[in-house]
Amino acid sequence: MGGGGTAVNVFEPGGPFFVIAGPCVLEGPDLNLRVARHVRDVTAGLGVPAIFKASFDKANRTSVDAPRGPGLEAGLALLRQVRDDVGIPVLTDVHEAGQAELAAAAADVLQVPAFLCRQTDLLCAAAVTGRPVNVKKGQWMAPEDMRHSIAKLRTAGATQVAVTERGTFFGYGRWVVDMRSFPLIKDSCGCPAVFDATHSVQLPGAGVGGTASGGEPAHIGTLARAAVAAGADGLFVELHPDPQNAPSDGGNMLEMEALEPLLEELLAIRAAMQEPVTQRST
Repeated sequence: MGGGGTAVNVFEPGGPFFVIAGPCVLEGPDLNLRVARHVRDVTAGLGVPAIFKASFDKANRTSVDAPRGPGLEAGLALLRQVRDDVGIPVLTDVHEAGQAELAAAAADVLQVPAFLCRQTDLLCAAAVTGRPVNVKKGQWMAPEDMRHSIAKLRTAGATQVAVTERGTFFGYGRWVVDMRSFPLIKDSCGCPAVFDATHSVQLPGAGVGGTASGGEPAHIGTLARAAVAAGADGLFVELHPDPQNAPSDGGNMLEMEALEPLLEELLAIRAAMQEPVTQRST
C-alpha cells in the first residue's frame, strides 16, 4: 500500500475474526486516543486483529444543523495522530472520489458508506489507492447484489475488500438484518462479511419531527451473537465512553466498557461453530 501506514491483512476469506471499532465521528484528540487505546488493548488481550474507525465528516445527517465532524483536513490529521500514537490501523469513510487519495495518505482502510455503495467513480477511486476497502451494503439491496460493487473494486485494482451488513429498511422504523446475508455475501462476493452491530439497531430519523436518529442499543448483543453464529467474519461497532453525549449516533452506540464482554461472547460462539458437530455434542 502506498502512503505509509500500518499493513492490514484481515480482509481475506477464511481469515481470523476481526473488529472495526471506534466513535462515529472524530472528536477531540483526548477522546479519539482514549477510545483507540481501549480498542487496541481489549482486542490485543483477546488475540483479535482490530481497526480503529471514525469519520471526518458525517455527510448524511438527519438535520442540516447536526454536527458533522472536523472536516477533511483536520480529520485526517486526527487520524494520523491515532495511528502514530496508538499504533493501530485506522479506517475512515470517503464520500466523494476526490477524497480517496487524500484519505489514503492518513488511513489504512477506506470505507464506502451504504448510501454510496453503487457509486462507480467513488469505488474505483478508493480501489486505485491500494488501500483495503470496506463497503457498507445499501439498506435497499439484496446481499448477493453487492457482488457488482465488489467487481468494480476488483476491476480497479483492489485486492483486499469486505462487505458490511448494516440491515435493510422495510419501512416500519427499524433496520432488519437477514441472517442469510452473511453466507450469501461470502458466496457471491468472495470476501469477508462483516456485521455492523450498532447501525443495525438505529432508529432512522427518530420518528416524526425528530432531528437525529435514535436507537435500541440493548439489542446490540442479541444481533451480534446471531450474526456470528450465522457466519459473520468480523464485527463493526461504534463505541463511546459516554454515548448519550456523543455528537453523532449516540442513540445506537455501544458503551465503551461493554466491548470486551461482548467480544468474549462472540469469540466463544465462533469457536463453538467451528468445532466438528460430533465434538460439539460430547
